[in-house]
Amino acid sequence: MKTEQGIALVDRDEDGVDRAFREDVLKGLRQRQKAIPARWLYDDAGSQLFEDITDLEEYYPTRAETEILEARGAEFAEHIGKGRVVVEFGSGSSVKTPLLLRAIDPAAYVPLDISGDFLRASAATLAEKFPAIDVHPVEADFMREVALPEEVLPLKKLGFFPGSTIGNMVPRTAVDLLRSMRATLGAEEGELPLLLIGMDLVKDPKVLEAAYDDARGVTGEFNLNLARRINRELGGTIPVDALRHKAPWNDDFARIEMHLEATRDIGFEVAGQRFTMTQGETIHTENSHKFTRRSANTLLLAGGWTPRMRWTDSEDRFSVILAEATEKRDAP
Repeated sequence: MKTEQGIALVDRDEDGVDRAFREDVLKGLRQRQKAIPARWLYDDAGSQLFEDITDLEEYYPTRAETEILEARGAEFAEHIGKGRVVVEFGSGSSVKTPLLLRAIDPAAYVPLDISGDFLRASAATLAEKFPAIDVHPVEADFMREVALPEEVLPLKKLGFFPGSTIGNMVPRTAVDLLRSMRATLGAEEGELPLLLIGMDLVKDPKVLEAAYDDARGVTGEFNLNLARRINRELGGTIPVDALRHKAPWNDDFARIEMHLEATRDIGFEVAGQRFTMTQGETIHTENSHKFTRRSANTLLLAGGWTPRMRWTDSEDRFSVILAEATEKRDAP
């Protein structure tokens, strides 16, 4: 077993503030429709809250994807083969990642995540479970191309992106991410990298809205944690008690939208800049796009990946797709 402390690639200023976080927040709050990229929901507290969400009765995606990973392990091994390096875009789940590692017997495991403490804790847990697999955690923003540890560069790669996180992005951003994944994974000795990716499916809006606005309010706390993080890390004065969580289905764009809605007129500062919100105005914090077979394939192809295999759970709620990198001369 080899567990490293992780390679920190996050750009911080002299006060330890993540420059990209500050830039995205300030830019998003200046827009007519205020919006902050969903990746900033996942600090350590947000990551733990999301783990709690995955255990909720209403939140079906984790159970559905886990069912696929448990049932199709032999097929994954057949189509992926042994000896690849698993590069997971996002810190590994205590449930889903071990299922894949057991199925395909990888040469090494490289989790990438922007939340360093959560990343290292998850990597240490997996290293204990799999002492024969070298674990190389890398703290980085995987939305951009990431330099992988030298130890794994000569080896064949499998990207792993479970949870339908790709659905959190508008199509343009999702395509950019898929292309950056292709660049991160590279190719060795003519071996094109593979990508195993989860994509949630279009279904009854009532089921979807319940999954993102649970009765216990855990998803609401997850959303509100973003405001608390802004206050803590960016010197914000957002009155969190004047915000509430909303998660409506937008049929035109086939997505659930998460918003923080002002329950009264408010004013606040972030990083020394002044902002206001009127009652009913929202900060758009997350999209969760849902896919058909056609829209999933179209997105992957646009991002430089050719779908090869597709699996769904027993209730056709969720899909896991194995794609191969498109050769560069054929890429869109």
